[in-house]
Amino acid sequence: MKTSRAKLPASIIAIALCVFAFVGVLYKEDSGFLSSTSFLKLNSCCKQNTSDNSSEVIKEEKAIFDIDEDLDEIEVEERLEFDPNKCNVVKGKWVYNNSSKPLYSDRTCAYLDKQVSCVKNGRPDSDYRYWEWQPDNCILPKFDPNVVLEKLRGKRLMFVGDSLQRGQWQSFVCLVESVIPKEQKFMRRGRSHSVFKAKEYNATIEFYWAPFLVESNSDLHIKGDPKDRILRVDSVSKHAKYWVGLDILVFNTYVWWMSGLKIKSLWGSFANGEEGYEEFDASVSYRIGLKTWANWIDSNIDSNKTRVFFTTMSPTHMRSSDWHNKKGIRCYNETRPVMEKGYWGSGSDRRMMNVIGSVVDRMKVPVSFINVTQLSEHRIDGHTSVYTEYQGKLLTDEQKADPQRYADCIHWCLPGVPDTWNQLFYAYL
Repeated sequence: MKTSRAKLPASIIAIALCVFAFVGVLYKEDSGFLSSTSFLKLNSCCKQNTSDNSSEVIKEEKAIFDIDEDLDEIEVEERLEFDPNKCNVVKGKWVYNNSSKPLYSDRTCAYLDKQVSCVKNGRPDSDYRYWEWQPDNCILPKFDPNVVLEKLRGKRLMFVGDSLQRGQWQSFVCLVESVIPKEQKFMRRGRSHSVFKAKEYNATIEFYWAPFLVESNSDLHIKGDPKDRILRVDSVSKHAKYWVGLDILVFNTYVWWMSGLKIKSLWGSFANGEEGYEEFDASVSYRIGLKTWANWIDSNIDSNKTRVFFTTMSPTHMRSSDWHNKKGIRCYNETRPVMEKGYWGSGSDRRMMNVIGSVVDRMKVPVSFINVTQLSEHRIDGHTSVYTEYQGKLLTDEQKADPQRYADCIHWCLPGVPDTWNQLFYAYL
């Protein structure tokens, strides 16, 4: 009588197969290290006996190894709650939601400049205010002004940069001021330094004008012709004295560097004043200037007391051919975002983005990016266009009829795209 052979459990067989696969991979690897592809295959093998749900295993592996896949089909309930260390805010899409009302308008918030008050300036359409950025793999938290004010209690927050950064500051102020009683808030405006204060919270939300971050002869008395601008690329001291003692600093500089001309750059070793400049390509001067800024941050900022952020470049939309509208005139009359996945036009210079990335990578003080570039690339509809002012005066009907010359495709209507920038900022606070 033959004795029946005992059957090995399926789990032991699976483990044995994994062991053989592991040995095979080691044998094939010349360097002795596992490639990500090999490790991914091994990982799949080992996980098959721990779960019968292979689709869940695949999703987990995609998250671990950051496989670049189109995640459009992921349902809302499958996207994760926001985690700043895991959420990739760059990849996503704009979703129209007219059921979500903006927290303010240019009629309810008294702190907006005429330059960005598009509705007051006659813009007839309103859809641009109802688009929400939806990352592929996570859910951005809604901006909650009460939570923000509690986070800012007893603190000073300052935005530093150019008019685009001023727009982000005004957006932030308008997002929070509606929940503050009138007698508990005030605004003090200055040419270079403006302060909004929430008295009950002993908190300030400030803006400091420094379009290049480094010093220039066009800081206060703006020179309209870029050929007349000279940058002192080795110094921020005139500006930086306003940055001392802040709890949160948010910097930005980009569009002022993009004149298309060589940058006249000056530093202290020259004895001839403004006559001793040299001309460099924008990316070269940008790197020198940002290194000066970075050295000041590393030498003067205590990261235990001050958090530092940097808003990435805000794209311009000057060429309608970029988004295949051959009959268009810049961003004029655009009423919808570009829906093309990963759209990137000519208004964002990747070289400049790489410069700030490489400079920040070498800093001792940690700097968090508010990465607005990719999501803003799509928003050809969000600019002030002809619903703005020119040289301090609202555009006349004659000027509005000439969008080729007068359409502003640099600045953004408020409420609008900068509110989403601040939603990102809020998520990181």
